[in-house]
Amino acid sequence: MVQAKTCCSELSDYCPTVLIVQVVVRHRILRTLCLLWFYVLEVVDIISSIEFDRTGDHLATGDRGGRVVLFERTYTRDHDGNRRDLEKMDFPITRHPEFRYKTEFQSHEPEFDYLKSLEIEEKINKIRWCQSANGALFLLSTNDKTIKFWKVHEKKVKKICDMNVDPAKAAGNGPVVGPSIPTSYKPYTANGGCLDKPLGVSNDFSFPPGGVPSLRLPVVLTGNEMSLVPRCRRIYAHAHDYHINSISNNSDGETFISADDLRINLWNLEISNQSFNIVDVKPANMEDLTEVITSAEFHPTHCHMLAYSSSRGSIRLVDMRQSALCDSHSKLFEEQEVPGSRSFFTEIIASISDIKFAKDGRYILSRDYMTLKLWDINMDSGPVSTFQVHEYLRPKLCDLYENDSIFDKFECCLSGDGLRVATGSYSNLFRVFGCSSEGSTDATTLEASKNPMRRQVQTPSRPSRSLGTLSRGFRRGADSSGVDTNGNAFDFTTKLLHLAWHPTENSLACAASNSLYMYYA
Repeated sequence: MVQAKTCCSELSDYCPTVLIVQVVVRHRILRTLCLLWFYVLEVVDIISSIEFDRTGDHLATGDRGGRVVLFERTYTRDHDGNRRDLEKMDFPITRHPEFRYKTEFQSHEPEFDYLKSLEIEEKINKIRWCQSANGALFLLSTNDKTIKFWKVHEKKVKKICDMNVDPAKAAGNGPVVGPSIPTSYKPYTANGGCLDKPLGVSNDFSFPPGGVPSLRLPVVLTGNEMSLVPRCRRIYAHAHDYHINSISNNSDGETFISADDLRINLWNLEISNQSFNIVDVKPANMEDLTEVITSAEFHPTHCHMLAYSSSRGSIRLVDMRQSALCDSHSKLFEEQEVPGSRSFFTEIIASISDIKFAKDGRYILSRDYMTLKLWDINMDSGPVSTFQVHEYLRPKLCDLYENDSIFDKFECCLSGDGLRVATGSYSNLFRVFGCSSEGSTDATTLEASKNPMRRQVQTPSRPSRSLGTLSRGFRRGADSSGVDTNGNAFDFTTKLLHLAWHPTENSLACAASNSLYMYYA
């Protein structure tokens, strides 16, 4: 290696072409490193999870870099009149919901499993809020393998002021201390003798005429300034052999479930080193595996009921009171296949990527690749409503399969009153459907951008009136809509996978790449 370097150096001295080649190569390497750095910077900022808390006053987002960002709702008045004018108003002052940045923290770090030679990403897969207590916020966050329980609370800031050099400032640390040992004090020995010099004082030490001055210590002051402190309370690890795709809180406030491809575990929030396996679909021979678990959700009010979906398009309702191992379901929800409609992509597009319970627990909303389905838990014969999300992509399934877009996992959500459902699509579009009791199936297609009405897909459905004037509340990051102006081309690289509905109001939060948007009606 030393000879090779010497030869290259000698050659470059006599041949300027070699120097030019070296400079060009170095320039290309630096350019490639810069491009990779910008690419990594953009990838880690992509939002991977959104969740409102139960009150709707807080919003949490997780990204591919393992960070959790919290937003807080602000309550401000539109009118700044005097008190007499405000008292004359006999109606509440309405204002569009606004959220501001609250805090952020690093939830997960990249890890490496040396036993399995597996690299574990720091990407946040799911975030779930827990019940708050004493003004503190609690939430669960998970990546592929590890679940963490976080507490975010306010703490008064303590500041260290200057040393108490001035005797007047020393009062904060106590009275001014005089000589540590009085000069008039003469210690006595055990046998009654008297020492001429104080104990612990060397022969060459002499007190100053004014005595020993006071100790100079820093003054610690606690002001009214508050800071948010995130703290990891517990870590729930080493319980899943496969990637975690779901976590869900129980209505009892004490337990939660975590699901991977083959198992669902039940945890207690106070116990991090033990969990109970309640669902296990792993066959004795992995060659006999026909389906995997894709999503799991607790019932919002019944603590003994949960539902989980599979890659074959079925939803199973489980009652934990029947047995400790809930492999046998109490109800099965699946749509019968139409004869003659089976193709190579039938099973792929039938895989359910997300399920959500309605607020009252009566209905279950499921999202597969092409449709949204609304199920009544009291009727397992079929869905009560089916909504076509992007039926225009059916002729392009071959192209979607080749670029792996057919395996994208879109989430879904319901409004607090249960009258509307929403899900995302490509080109940063999302669709909102009406599902009222009157049988209305109004649909609105909007784009996650500064101008949500810029892009409209022509559908036979009549636009919804209540969501026709949606506007942007706030955004995070840069605009990355990536759609053509002619309205005919669809960009499969820009997709809206994650969105969440406010629990009590008609507002919707959605994520497009590294941007966060909020729409309200």
